[in-house]
Amino acid sequence: MREYANAKINLCLDVVKKRTDGYHEMNMIMVPLSLCDTLDIVPSDQDRYECDHADCTMDENNTIVRALTLMRDHFGIKDHFHISLNKQIPMEAGLAGGSADGAALMRALWKMYELPISLKKLALLGKKIGADVPFCIRNTCAQVSGIGEIITPFQLTCDVHVLLVKPKQGVSTAQAFSRLDLQACTHPDTGRCRKALEQGDFQGFCEAGKNTLEYSAFSMVPQLARIKQHLYEIGLPFALMSGSGSTIFALSEKKDQLYQAAHMLQQDYPFVCVCDIL
Repeated sequence: MREYANAKINLCLDVVKKRTDGYHEMNMIMVPLSLCDTLDIVPSDQDRYECDHADCTMDENNTIVRALTLMRDHFGIKDHFHISLNKQIPMEAGLAGGSADGAALMRALWKMYELPISLKKLALLGKKIGADVPFCIRNTCAQVSGIGEIITPFQLTCDVHVLLVKPKQGVSTAQAFSRLDLQACTHPDTGRCRKALEQGDFQGFCEAGKNTLEYSAFSMVPQLARIKQHLYEIGLPFALMSGSGSTIFALSEKKDQLYQAAHMLQQDYPFVCVCDIL
């Protein structure tokens, strides 16, 4: 069986507060992208994992391995598999590549065994793997809250395309959260962003879409702020960091505009990609 693991971006991200359990309360707009990893799963006499990316270690900390263990424990799956991963989503990018891979494995087994559970409940189970896994299992445009487990899908009517730009340096998610000053950082109006996206009001969205975590990520990797500013300087209408970084994305209703920008930027950054929102 083949399953696709779609990258995501945060069109809006508000870190609301730090909870008593150490997690952070979030309020976000998240969308899946056409950029994806590919997961091939076939029965085998023993578990075998392989990946075409040298930096992707398929050990017990990998989300695919953890997802398989979770599905076995929860549903009593006894079979073994040969799992092959083709990586297209860059790592440490704020694009949920690892979460998407684990989610794809869970979705694949859900389909393969016709498991008696809804996709919504499967997504809630995925929270045990990671905060972005529930969204990646649902894989649809949504407002996401809690620590990532409360997913409210909605219809996005803005016809926009996406340019992704990632520098070599990544951003530690843990450090981005630990350095965050919730009093000093920006807190976007997620409800306003959602309303604009539902109504096809791209300009209204551009005015409202922001990311709280830029506060700490830009101080850790100043190059990210420069990339964002550069995207505006070359005429793109909207730019924002995704997740905790280090990808900066731009949106435009004109795909040719993004391809022209990508041509200018690809000589300066190791990952530049034009893609679409699913």
